Amino acid sequence: MSDPISATLRDQTLKLLANGEATSRADLVEALQVAPSTVTGVVRRLLEEGAILEEGVGRSTGGRRPRILRLREVAGVFAVSELGAQHARIGLCTPDGRLVTAEEVAIDIAAGPAEVFDAVAQAFERIQAAPAPGQALLGIGVALPGPVEFPRGRLVGPARMPGWSGVDAQVELSRRFQVPVVVDNDAKAAAIGEHTARDRETGDMIYVKAGTGIGGCLVTGGQVYRGGRGLSGDVTHVRVADSGERHCSCGSQGCLETVASGAALAHQLAEQGLPIATTHDVIAAVTDAEPTAVTMVRHAGGLLGVALSGLVNFLNPDAVVIGGALSSLDVYVAAARGMLYERCLPSMTQSLSIEASVVGPDAALVGLGHLVRVAADVRPS
Repeated sequence: MSDPISATLRDQTLKLLANGEATSRADLVEALQVAPSTVTGVVRRLLEEGAILEEGVGRSTGGRRPRILRLREVAGVFAVSELGAQHARIGLCTPDGRLVTAEEVAIDIAAGPAEVFDAVAQAFERIQAAPAPGQALLGIGVALPGPVEFPRGRLVGPARMPGWSGVDAQVELSRRFQVPVVVDNDAKAAAIGEHTARDRETGDMIYVKAGTGIGGCLVTGGQVYRGGRGLSGDVTHVRVADSGERHCSCGSQGCLETVASGAALAHQLAEQGLPIATTHDVIAAVTDAEPTAVTMVRHAGGLLGVALSGLVNFLNPDAVVIGGALSSLDVYVAAARGMLYERCLPSMTQSLSIEASVVGPDAALVGLGHLVRVAADVRPS
């Protein structure tokens, strides 16, 4: 048996073969920027596992014609879901990581895990019957809007999820479905989806999910930095100036969440007499160029930039990516970018990319598909 290969290199190889960026060993050497001997070892191990096939020959570029590599097809699907305060985004992924369908269903996260997981299970059953009738369920992935001990899948003090603290979500879901289950924080899952969709040269990336709440994480070396208990990335409770010392759901005051999140903006605009109750209402108001909404969203984006500036100066990332519902608003992203340029050292922003998500609302589902594939270790029989 060959020596174990790194999980990162294995995943990168499978991704390149899955999306057609590589079909031979030579392609993998060029794409992965590793030694031919390393690629030979990775390919040999994947062939032994049965994860890939080697067949036919490709076109010669001057030497021996290369053997063609491809993924072995595996029947079945992964069911994935990102839970929010009032909705869940549900989807199905193929074993090679493609998201084949996605939709939103209404939930109330405050109803508690039993009711919410019932709704998710029903949604999984319904969507699986349409695009994937008869396909085996190979694994489950769920992203939650609170701190999650990874890989254990246990909720730790989620401020906006009453009744969820201490819940072993992974255990609960495993009992229901009897398949491998992965539970992660929503921002971390989205960061993984975003990073896998981008060029390998993206490098170190700070990802921020700005929706009803705010979450974030650091991706370095192609992996999410998780910290000692898997709870890293809590930017939502960073104190910011000009916050008005508003009370936060965590019990403190002046947190970023109280001024830069969708929930905070909806509340503030409602205080101004506007008919706004949700983050989607905020987005609609800005899209319609409502002056007060535009002004407040611009201010909120600037405060996000203030909170991130210390992280950029400290970590010196290659990219800052803003995802979540508010990333669809150019004024929000532009204000954050402007504040980062104003507050950070020029040496830190000289080659820094600051932009909105390229994956959009499905980033967490794509990331979950990646995580479930690794956890399930799906191999053909």
